[in-house]
Amino acid sequence: MDLLRIAGASINQIPFDWEGNIRRIGDLIRQAKELEVQVLCFPELCITGYNCEDMFSSVHTARMALHGLEEIRDMCTDITVMVGLPIYHRGSMYNCAAVIQNKKILGINAKKILTREGVHYEPRWFRPWPFHRVDMIHLLSQDVPFGDLSYHFGNLHLGIVICEEAWSSEGTAGDSALSSCELVVNLSASHFALGKSKIRETLVADASRSFQAFYLYTNLVGLESGRIVYDGETLLGEFGKIAKRAKRFQLNDGSLLVRDIDLDLARVAKLKNRSVLDNTLTAHEGRASAGEALRKVGASTKPIPEACKGLKEDPFQTPEVEFLQAEKVGLYDYVRKSSTRGFMISLSGGCDSSVVTVLCAHMIAEALKELGPDELSKRLGWALPKDTKNPRAWIREHVSTVYQATAQSGDVTRKAAAELAKALGAEYSEINVQTLVDEYVERAQGSIGRSLDWKQDDAALQNIQARTRAPMVWLLANIKNFLLLATSNRSEIAVGYATMDGDTAGGLAPIGGIDKFFLRNWLKWAQETCPYGLGPVSALSYVNDQEPTAELRPSASKQTDEADLMPYEILNSIEASFIRDKREPESILDSLRKDFPGYELNDLKKFLNRFYTLWSRNQWKRQRYAPCFHLDEYSLDPTSWCRYPILSKDFSI
Repeated sequence: MDLLRIAGASINQIPFDWEGNIRRIGDLIRQAKELEVQVLCFPELCITGYNCEDMFSSVHTARMALHGLEEIRDMCTDITVMVGLPIYHRGSMYNCAAVIQNKKILGINAKKILTREGVHYEPRWFRPWPFHRVDMIHLLSQDVPFGDLSYHFGNLHLGIVICEEAWSSEGTAGDSALSSCELVVNLSASHFALGKSKIRETLVADASRSFQAFYLYTNLVGLESGRIVYDGETLLGEFGKIAKRAKRFQLNDGSLLVRDIDLDLARVAKLKNRSVLDNTLTAHEGRASAGEALRKVGASTKPIPEACKGLKEDPFQTPEVEFLQAEKVGLYDYVRKSSTRGFMISLSGGCDSSVVTVLCAHMIAEALKELGPDELSKRLGWALPKDTKNPRAWIREHVSTVYQATAQSGDVTRKAAAELAKALGAEYSEINVQTLVDEYVERAQGSIGRSLDWKQDDAALQNIQARTRAPMVWLLANIKNFLLLATSNRSEIAVGYATMDGDTAGGLAPIGGIDKFFLRNWLKWAQETCPYGLGPVSALSYVNDQEPTAELRPSASKQTDEADLMPYEILNSIEASFIRDKREPESILDSLRKDFPGYELNDLKKFLNRFYTLWSRNQWKRQRYAPCFHLDEYSLDPTSWCRYPILSKDFSI
């Protein structure tokens, strides 16, 4: 038996928060040292924050990262630490992992495969390092090996992988040099998306099987920079299976997954498994850095606390639960990092604004349960309510809703809004803005010299109602120092089914990354089943029993969203095929015919052409929507996923 104590760290960082980022790293190093951890791995680019965007092209960012590395180096006595940072070398910027032992930098591993898909634009800032090449770099008063390295610590051979290198078919799963390592560590910054956790599990399990090694995967946690949510998934793979995992979606500055591993098990596994790659083909002679032998786990070694042992199974496996937990992390971190006092929502009584309101309430309830009253108050800078343990007392102070009626508003939506706010404990008020709408219309009529009517001026008369609501809700948000939340969803963003400077008003669109079809089903789950936060919210029946409507035309028109657009399930299918899969019109139509056999071919063509027309006309709107969380496998955010020309010819079939 050859026991070694290792740990993977998840950490919640902020771009350019040099002092805070180093402090959080230092806190976890000290915690690991107290637990007698010998190898501690942090996530990718954790010194700077992963999402520094174009500031990675600034030499200042690299210099500040080096200053941080120097501080971290001096913390590392009797422990070996891997930490991520950008490094400037020979005229290029590299995404790197530094390996530190006993106040000495043993080597710098430069990322060899850069991610350029979806929300990631690494080739814009970094240069990939070639496989099997090592250079020397002088930094912090010492000459350090730089490039594609592995490490020897006595009888332990340790390999380094940086995020995308594990995901790519070109990557280290086919690098035979790693097959001699008993331990491989992966520094990652892997964003959250629904269902992605299962893919990560497969990746880590398969890598540990390929190398017949222990494979430690680390990840960031939190809403680092405003759009990308990280779930903090840290995994330990052992010879083809996931042995332990950290709890995802935690609301803390960071945590450790600690485990004692028997290195002899890896050695025996390599001997027994003839499929392990032949490491003589790309052996690490000349590419290995040597450190000191590591202290083994013995009878006097401290036991691992329960909080650091991790879980066998992930409790957050269904899409409904994953969505709720990701929104919890996103909303909590956004309000914390933006130093606002709460959330302001224009609650219409419809699906989208109800989802947003419920998410805010559940977040506060979950945060109170996880952190406790004093820690929640400290972290968010919120005063303690009188009833500190009652989540609704907190919700009352920090979730404010307003129902703004016009002549087209009905009793059904008003009652739905009032009952939902009451059930959640949120502040609720009603304001009739019809007189303001009338004044705008009257002045416009005076300007153009004729009366406005629904036959000629349908869009204008609808939009002025939504736009009249925006100044009031902004005013209330400013007065309270609350974050105004826009309530647009991805389906409506795709086709521009929103009024710019009206219902799009807000500083954050928390559900802008998810489709309406999912949200309608999620809201039913939240009504009947939800086991988190406040639990099931029966008052959502007032919302779920309605047909979604913008309520901007006279009631006699019987306006509904799907009549204005198309069935949301079909809209979602077209959107995914066109944006995510980049399929041509004929291919999309063929899929629609197979997936929706109950519709006539001409109707499906009409839906598809309507989507193309609305999509191409509304890119300018998508450029102006409030930032939204990346929640699914694709996004319409033009700054982080889907770039499209503002002016273009629409497709047709």
